[in-house]
Amino acid sequence: MLNRLIALFFIAFVAATSALFFCVALVIWVLTVLFDKRLVLLHLFSSFWASVYLWAMPAWSVRVEGRSTIRMRDNYVIVSNHQSQLDILMAFNLFFPFKWVSKAEVFRIPFIGWNMYLNRYIKLKRGDKRGIAKMFKDCEKALAGGNSLFVFPEGTRSETGSLKPFKSGAFILAKKMKIPILPVVIRGTKGALPKHSMNFHGHQKMSIKVLESVDYERYAQLSAQETGEMIREIIAAEL
Repeated sequence: MLNRLIALFFIAFVAATSALFFCVALVIWVLTVLFDKRLVLLHLFSSFWASVYLWAMPAWSVRVEGRSTIRMRDNYVIVSNHQSQLDILMAFNLFFPFKWVSKAEVFRIPFIGWNMYLNRYIKLKRGDKRGIAKMFKDCEKALAGGNSLFVFPEGTRSETGSLKPFKSGAFILAKKMKIPILPVVIRGTKGALPKHSMNFHGHQKMSIKVLESVDYERYAQLSAQETGEMIREIIAAEL
């Protein structure tokens, strides 16, 4: 019963503060949109907004590793394993600018989804061929504009925590744009917020680790599927 009350309090906290944070995000967007073409400042504020929810839960211990390996002037296709909705907050905790690819339904969530529109994150309509084609076009445009792209190539959260097969979309984009792939490993989020659960699960240690980037030359001769298998093996070795 106590765990359920903690979860309800946390959800209420997220709902109440999201309205305030969105107002700040809107002001930042108005003041910067004309000169900050990649919306870096807005994304960094969004990173702070997301990180507040990790910092606000005393039972969650969060560790970030390997941030210094990111070449801040480069853009990447960033790929990570996916265990929980908390993975999104963990990725924001990197405080590195990127664009998300996210389900279209998420953009309809008040305040949080509206902020995704402001950030020009990329919408995906699953099962819609035109929507998927537009998503790829938007991804290419974002990468060509110097943005990084964060993708969960498993496509959905793993219920067991085991790494699922990787879909090829992220690697097709990386090969076409000839840019580095940045593997990221997230641990511990499944225990904190398992799939199909909104309950509190006690003290959890969570971490996000940035691995060495894989430059285009290392996978140029591989197919997108082979590239995905290589990156999956790199992430699996860390898990």
